[in-house]
Order: sequence, then structure tokens, then C-alpha cells
Amino acid sequence: MKKKLLVAGSVLALIGIAIAWYLFTLTFDDTATVKADFSVQADAFMKEFLADEKQANAKYTEKIISVAGLISSIEKADSSINIKMSDSTTGSYIIFALQPEQQVKAATLKEGDAVKIKGSCSGGTFSNILETESITFKRCVIE
Repeated sequence: MKKKLLVAGSVLALIGIAIAWYLFTLTFDDTATVKADFSVQADAFMKEFLADEKQANAKYTEKIISVAGLISSIEKADSSINIKMSDSTTGSYIIFALQPEQQVKAATLKEGDAVKIKGSCSGGTFSNILETESITFKRCVIE
């Protein structure tokens, strides 16, 4: 009986290790080479999330989207750069986390520039306290 439990436990442990290995070594195609599922304007995109967040999340989450709009701010961290597009009337915003290879291009941009950014949409979240929508993107490239 103990031997069967030991064998079953070992098999489950190996399966767990295999799944962890798969997740840790998972790679994604370079966003620059992937065709966008949707092309949108930043203002209309934010309004779509404000109108029906649940439906917009179902439509856009984990899809590659090309968003055109004006840069409201550029946030530089140690090893990453985030570009933000905001709606000045509602306070809602989109945050684009750029791929490391995009830092040279991002260095040439400034607030107010018109830009088109393509990335994987992580989804939107409404803040009841701030009454704003925040939409996040990952693996982004400047088009």
C-alpha cells in the first residue's frame, strides 16, 4: 500500500515538474511579426471598455491589438519602458509595456507624439474609487 502511494506521489511530482518546466520555458512570437487581430483608436477603445467592460474583456483579452493614439506619458524604469495613453475627460488610460528591443525607438518619443503601438491586451479593470478604466498591454512594439 505504501509503495503504491509512493509511486503515485512520484508520478504526480513528475507531472508537476513537467508542467512547471513548460510554463517557465514558454516563449512567445515577437509581437512585431504577429498580425494584429484588431486595429483601434485609443479613445474609441477606452470608451468601449467603459461602456461594457465584461464584453470588451471577452473580445480583446489575450489578442494582439494595434492601438493608435497620443502619448500622454512615458514611464522609464530600470530595464523597461511603459507608454501611457490617457483620456483627459474620463481619466481612463492604456498602459503599454514595451519589449526590451523597443527601448531605442521609445527613446525618440515624447509626450504628445502620435504613435501606433501593437501588443497583447491583458484586459481592462474599472476602479470604483477613481472611476477610471485602466487597460494593460504586454509584449508591445512601436509600429
